Order: sequence, then C-alpha cells, then structure tokens
Amino acid sequence: MRTTRTLVLVTLGCAVVAAAAWAQTQSAPANPIATSSKMMFQIVSGYVTKTADKVPDDLYAFKPTPEVRSLGQIIAHVAQDHYNICAAAFGEKPPVEGIEKSKTTKPEIVKALADSVAYCQKALGNLTDANSGDMVPFFGQKLARVSILDFNTAHDYEHYGNLVTYMRLKGIVPPSSERQVK
Repeated sequence: MRTTRTLVLVTLGCAVVAAAAWAQTQSAPANPIATSSKMMFQIVSGYVTKTADKVPDDLYAFKPTPEVRSLGQIIAHVAQDHYNICAAAFGEKPPVEGIEKSKTTKPEIVKALADSVAYCQKALGNLTDANSGDMVPFFGQKLARVSILDFNTAHDYEHYGNLVTYMRLKGIVPPSSERQVK
C-alpha cells in the first residue's frame, strides 16, 4: 500500500513538473486579446454555418410556436447582424441590409451567412491588441472595439442556442454535440 501511494505521488509530481515545463515553452500569441476574440467567433460561426448546411430545406420554415422566428429567419438574422455589428466595430456602414426580410430559401440564407462570416472575419483580421480598446460608438454609447466584436460572438451563441432547440425538437444532433472523429 505504501509503495502504491509513493508511486502515485511520484507520478503526480512528474506530471506537474512536465506540465509546468511544457507551459513555459508555449509562447503567447503576439496579440492575445485579438487572437482570443477571433478564436471564439470562429468556433460559434462554425456551429451556425454547420447548422445552416445540415438542416434540410423543409425545416427552414419550422417554428416551434407561431410567435417566434423560423429556423431560417434566425440564421438570416444572424447573417444580417454580422454585418451590422462588425461594421459598427470599425465605424463603417453595414455593406448589406435586409437579409432577414429578403432571403427565404436555404441556398439564399446559406450564402448570405457565409458572406457575412467572411465579412466579420475580415473585420476581426483588422483587430489588434493595440486597437482593441479603441472606444467606438455602438447603440448610443461608446464601447471598446473588442467588446463590440465579442458582443457579436455572444449574439451568435444566443441564437445558436435557439437553433439547437429547434434541431433537437426535430431529432437532429447539433454540430456542437456531434461526436468528433479523430
């Protein structure tokens, strides 16, 4: 018993030392704030994009109750707000408007979403730690540029949660719950 306990303690000690040594060899990115913000958007926009691709055409009109947006309208709304929010972060006018009202078919919405994700990735490409704290007008107040872009990510997660519920109601496994094959 004593030998086993000693072996466990030695193993744990070696693991801690190895982990600390490994952590010291990892260098932080040049712009850790901007890099982190970009990574978070990449994750959620990937989930929303995979959802848009995965859900069959006929479910784009699905509403769990008459009072809420359809699945397609939620995705179109996310696409439009990508333009609205990412443009605001850099003091621009949104280059595209009216997606939620004008796009109704799966191919139209999938394309609009892909284009809007690319637009936000371009905006995030201009984000650096040096300019992330710049105060920018947003909804009648001034916020740090990175906060506006992170609001966009949070908005995507909020609506991805809606999409997850819609998919589960229809027996579809959401992209974030799919088993990762390595």
